Amino acid sequence: MKKILLVQNDPDLFALLKYSLDREGYALAGSRTGKEAVRLCRREKPDLIILDMMLPDSDGLEVGRSLRAYPELRRIPVVFLAATASEAERIAGLKPGANDCVVKPVVVRELIERIRGRLRDRPPGAKVLRAGPLELNRANCQVRRAGKPIALTKTEFKLLEILLSRPGAVFSREQLLEAVWGPGRAVTARTVDVCILRLRRKVESGPGAPAFIRSIRGLGYSFAYAPEQAAD
Repeated sequence: MKKILLVQNDPDLFALLKYSLDREGYALAGSRTGKEAVRLCRREKPDLIILDMMLPDSDGLEVGRSLRAYPELRRIPVVFLAATASEAERIAGLKPGANDCVVKPVVVRELIERIRGRLRDRPPGAKVLRAGPLELNRANCQVRRAGKPIALTKTEFKLLEILLSRPGAVFSREQLLEAVWGPGRAVTARTVDVCILRLRRKVESGPGAPAFIRSIRGLGYSFAYAPEQAAD
């Protein structure tokens, strides 16, 4: 049974969609706020998210970006519920992610068909991420360089997974804090710098001239493998 997370503040619309999704055989988890949606999504790991753009505590687009910051949630398709066509245009710019949009008033049958299409087209997540001699296995939480295992802490593994899952993307310290340490964390941006330093010492052949994890001045960090700079 496929699980859907419905993030909707309107009680009448929530009840209508819950009834319709139940009839279609979907399991449903619900949230009325964006903040709660992120926590619930990390716990429930739904197969698809229905996310209203108008929430009492946040903009739906920002909630979508927050969800994409977590590697385990990044590939979950999101169907947004927008009040206007202009909101639908904003949603089209949210990347990465398999996103769709239904403009209100919601036609339930149309929404169901879009859900079916997204669940049918959902690509499987890669279990192994590779860049040159570096290999990260999500299934057993192991990292190897040139075939040799590297002992990482849980935090270091999650940090490397985020960077390696989107080569070339620049992550701010705040994004990494949100993705690795989660909301309500009692750590600062400096914590990211310290963890990056430790991670480089373990995965780079020359931490002073990193071939994998790059510092982007004024922005944050990025993963960009450069073979000509790497030495095993």
